[in-house]
Amino acid sequence: MTLVKFGNGNSAKTLNPWLTDVFDSFINDSFVSDRMTTRVPAVNIAETENAYHIELAAPGLNKEDFKINLEKNALSISVEKKQETSDENKRFSRKEYSYSSFVRTFTLPDTADQANIEAEYIDGILKINVAKKEEAKLLTREIAIK
Repeated sequence: MTLVKFGNGNSAKTLNPWLTDVFDSFINDSFVSDRMTTRVPAVNIAETENAYHIELAAPGLNKEDFKINLEKNALSISVEKKQETSDENKRFSRKEYSYSSFVRTFTLPDTADQANIEAEYIDGILKINVAKKEEAKLLTREIAIK
């Protein structure tokens, strides 16, 4: 005897599987999902012996567009960019507005030296270097075997 499962507990799919597949494909479509999701730049975080390095890919911005704040041990990077274009002709008038913003917040570890943070924006990449405290730097030494 063969057992056939019907419905799998999903009542919407059992009612009309074609309808649910259409909605699933529409919602999961890359064109639609790109428009529905918030754009947040990609970030690379690395740790070296002396510092933490944060690189944020944000092309098309100016260094004046960024605001970097440190509150307790939370480092926040925010951007707010507004753009307005206007084209007026005798027969028509066109105005376009563009607005984009994002905020990324990183929790700094206790080993970070909050007084020694540097940032620079070069070629579309915001680079932030957070130095480590002297006592937190990794000390290397050879251990003798007895």
